[in-house]
Amino acid sequence: MNEQEVCSRIPELFGSMVFGDPVMRQRLPKETYRALRKTIELGKRLDPNAANVIANAMKDWAVEKGATHFTHWFQPMTGITAEKHDSFISPDGDNSVIMEFSGRELVKGEPDASSFPSGGLRATFEARGYTAWDPSSYAFIKNHTLCIPTVFYSYSGQALDKKTPLLRSMELINKQALRILRLFGHDDVTRVVTTVGPEQEYFLVDEALVRQRQDLTLCGRTLFGAGAPKGQELEDHYFGAIKPRVAAFMRELDEELWKLGIFAKTEHKEVAPAQYELAPVFTNTNLATDHNQLTMEIMKKVASRHGLCCLLHEKPFEGVNGSGKHNNWSLCTNTGVNLLEPGDSPRQNAQFLLFLTAVIKAVDEYQDLLRACVASAGNDHRLGAHEAPPAIVSMFLGDELTAVLESIENGCECPQASKEEMKLGVHILPRFPKDATDRNRTSPFAFTGNKFEFRMLGSNLSIAGPNVFLNTIVAQELCEFADSLEAAEDFGSALEELIRKTIRQHKRILYNGNNYAPEWVQEANRRGLQNLATTVDALPALLEPKNIELFTRHKIFTVSELKSRYEILMEVYSKRINIEALTMLTMAQNQILPAVTDYSHKLASAALDKKSLNSQLDCTYETDTLQKLCDSLARIHQACNALEKSVAAAQDIADASRQARYYQQQVLRDMDVLRRAADYAETLTAQQAWPFPTYSQLLFSI
Repeated sequence: MNEQEVCSRIPELFGSMVFGDPVMRQRLPKETYRALRKTIELGKRLDPNAANVIANAMKDWAVEKGATHFTHWFQPMTGITAEKHDSFISPDGDNSVIMEFSGRELVKGEPDASSFPSGGLRATFEARGYTAWDPSSYAFIKNHTLCIPTVFYSYSGQALDKKTPLLRSMELINKQALRILRLFGHDDVTRVVTTVGPEQEYFLVDEALVRQRQDLTLCGRTLFGAGAPKGQELEDHYFGAIKPRVAAFMRELDEELWKLGIFAKTEHKEVAPAQYELAPVFTNTNLATDHNQLTMEIMKKVASRHGLCCLLHEKPFEGVNGSGKHNNWSLCTNTGVNLLEPGDSPRQNAQFLLFLTAVIKAVDEYQDLLRACVASAGNDHRLGAHEAPPAIVSMFLGDELTAVLESIENGCECPQASKEEMKLGVHILPRFPKDATDRNRTSPFAFTGNKFEFRMLGSNLSIAGPNVFLNTIVAQELCEFADSLEAAEDFGSALEELIRKTIRQHKRILYNGNNYAPEWVQEANRRGLQNLATTVDALPALLEPKNIELFTRHKIFTVSELKSRYEILMEVYSKRINIEALTMLTMAQNQILPAVTDYSHKLASAALDKKSLNSQLDCTYETDTLQKLCDSLARIHQACNALEKSVAAAQDIADASRQARYYQQQVLRDMDVLRRAADYAETLTAQQAWPFPTYSQLLFSI
């Protein structure tokens, strides 16, 4: 299909591989369709007979599209998706088959749960786990397989996945937001959903070069590599013209995503060389999470078809910017109202202020949870490195909105506001456009007109976890607000006082300045904000009594589910660093040391050959470089010995928390020493003698 044909067929192409609402409306009996819509919109239980009808229609549609298998597509605690394929065929007499798919197969599956991370929820011998259909996320076809989005839980009913808590949190914030809207008289609203638009950053490098490097192959990032002479300092990559090879990749990526109903919208070069970004249109958080998981998977597959490798690690190259994932989060009603957008009337603005201050209070009171939900070994390399927000959580509102809040706190007239007061006692907000203030790319949590941009996520992270935490903490504050206002005798006075008190008590989290400035660290400390610099510092927040109480009270996690996630994340942190350390040792001992030794031998031979020809010839280059290389060899060897010892010591530590702390404090330090020694040796060694591709080749070869 040529480009003109693709352009003309985009409306037809979009969602063509999705069993979405238009297909269901066309293929399902009216009663079945209405029953399914009630299940999707109101959470009503689906009748088994309806499930059989839906399953048969879904199978017929999938077979027409070329599907031969089906799978329950789920999101275990690995951070990626999982699937087990079954064919549609069933025996039908001697040597013949028919294509069947029942409602029971649609609604429930049973993959082996024993080999997925469970954090102690399941023992190895306890293999039974179940998947259950999530009808609020549409089925789709991928690789000739009908994929049915599902939750994943244990024999005893514990959540073993990322989707189950997300769905729970979405129900929770819907319930609490509706309580607030009822107070403002919005009886027409029956559903409130959180919406997300996750901006996805990534690197593209030549796949043939990646295959020559064990660190990129096994770890997704370079563990060695002297900086290229040119990096991002000329600022010439950002928004630059896209080269033909990358443009071809992007065209095919768009087509593949559009087929799956993924709203791929914006694509451009990012700041670092070889770095790019893809941004979708907003959709509800459950769909956005599924779509982002698919996007990361398809990026890698399409890149490979173009001889490229898509790197999603948060920091694949030292010395240039890493990759994040900006989680643009908002609240919307089923009547089309964005609850984080100022309105045209006093009452609408009072409602906006109440939801805004609920978010402010949530971020301030649960800043530790927001830091913990983005914590990973990879993201530790990025956060606070002047290429991403710092590890200190703060909020940016912009000067104009901050001035409005200050005027409300102090009981004076809003800047540029009408002198008229609304009955609720809050001055009318000045009408200002969505872009009333500049953006602050250094802020971890920035208000950008009608949404909050949570900028701390790493590029490789599932957005499920951060949105579970965001939904829950905001719902908690909405719950407190509703409890207070529902009991008030004078709603208007109570509302005014609640907004004013919330601003006064939680304004410490608001900061519009440069989050990269050293002065901000001191100021944040003065304000009492937390600075959880590493994953090992951040993850214990999951087990804080106030946080356990929060999640268990609202039934987002049980105590055991929460503890299991802590154990899994700590174990993953240690395992990733252990893999990186072992990879470093392999590369250093099997590639770098032999290569440097060979090159040193060549230099020594060259110097001897010169002297044999003429004793007066200058051999300073050879002898000086040889001396430096010999010193480097000694340092690399010593660093390898030290790293071997610290890795062995780490593996002997049984306690997950203590082990993770040792990896962070000792193993990472020994890895850094080895890297510095090896990278210096690279600068002295001829390029053709170096055993794997350099930064210059990796970053500038496409």
